[in-house]
Amino acid sequence: MNETILAVGAGGKFAGMVIPELAKRGATVRGLVHNPAHAPAVRAAGAREVVVGDLRDAASIAAALRGIDHVFYIAPAALPEEADVGRAFVAAAIDAGVRRLVFSSVIHPVLTGLPNHALKTPVEEAVLNSDLQYTFLHPTVLFQNYAAAWDGIVKTGVVAEPWSNDTRFSRVDYRDVAEAAAIALTEERLLYGTFELCAEGWLDRREVAAMIGEVLGRGITPRRIDPDALPPETQALRPMFDHYDRIGLRGNPLTLTAILGREPRTLRAFFEEQAARNPGDPS
Repeated sequence: MNETILAVGAGGKFAGMVIPELAKRGATVRGLVHNPAHAPAVRAAGAREVVVGDLRDAASIAAALRGIDHVFYIAPAALPEEADVGRAFVAAAIDAGVRRLVFSSVIHPVLTGLPNHALKTPVEEAVLNSDLQYTFLHPTVLFQNYAAAWDGIVKTGVVAEPWSNDTRFSRVDYRDVAEAAAIALTEERLLYGTFELCAEGWLDRREVAAMIGEVLGRGITPRRIDPDALPPETQALRPMFDHYDRIGLRGNPLTLTAILGREPRTLRAFFEEQAARNPGDPS
């Protein structure tokens, strides 16, 4: 393929997984980073070039989009103006002559009571109201959330989150999402599709703790954190905590399996990777 692909958020841990998948497919990748210090790692991951910009700065985005054919777009986490920023980005992509946009959105963006879900909907709508070729990826809760918490789990023997131990979730490894994104950016078969991306299983925290315990060879305790005890800056996430406390998030693995042509990565295998990095003290 001769297209040049812009990877938004290339210095981040999620878009950063898309770049090597694109490089494996021979794509020419331009990475958009917010922090110039991330540029060497982005190039090492396979980007041909790196540009520095801010999604809230129209001039830098216009420059980043110049000469781009396809775009991978993911919004920064916890961006309050996410909908406005996303719509502006879509407009800038259209103005720049971009042909295809692959949006890493979220499972169930129709959940209007959850801002981190609902803020994706206006961006999808802006794409649907354009002539852009598109693919919407709807990943569920990410395995990688446990990577951030792993050292604490190993140290304390507790896996804790601010919702019920009994709530069930679908989960997915973002490496599989990244592979699906690369397929969507370099092939035709996912065009104009909206794809729920989940691995197998609807585990609650008790089952997750038991699985971690099996991998580590010792007991792990599941615990619900009282959301009222969390720092004030986390209270913006309270609607999400309340929804998860009552309902959780569930999807189906069939779509991701079909896209990848194999079974998605499993949560147990992910925990085994984390344990290889930090098994803790088995005594």
